[in-house]
Amino acid sequence: QLQLVESGGGLVQPGGSLRLSCAASGFTLEHYAIGWFRQVPGKEREGVSCISSSGRTTTYADSVKGRFTISRDDAKNTVYLQMNSLKPEDTAVYYCNAASFRGNYWGQGTQVTVSS
Repeated sequence: QLQLVESGGGLVQPGGSLRLSCAASGFTLEHYAIGWFRQVPGKEREGVSCISSSGRTTTYADSVKGRFTISRDDAKNTVYLQMNSLKPEDTAVYYCNAASFRGNYWGQGTQVTVSS
């Protein structure tokens, strides 16, 4: 079964940090570009960050630039999103996506709540 599984979400105070993981099973992430997205109820899913299949190119939404870092460890078949200086407006369900000509896969999401 081909799937992505996100983990690492939770409740954190403003200014805190979390590291999200996106692990693949049933296929290798090596040839896929990976994106992190987030969604809050009543709003459209928005792109947060993405990393190329080579890992050499990363992009970030303006709202997270300088606070979030995306990385990949193909040996572990996992992509990470390090989130620092978290703000209440970062609260959302975070999803990872793997995309290439081979296919397009989404995880089930992990909840991140930033609140005091």
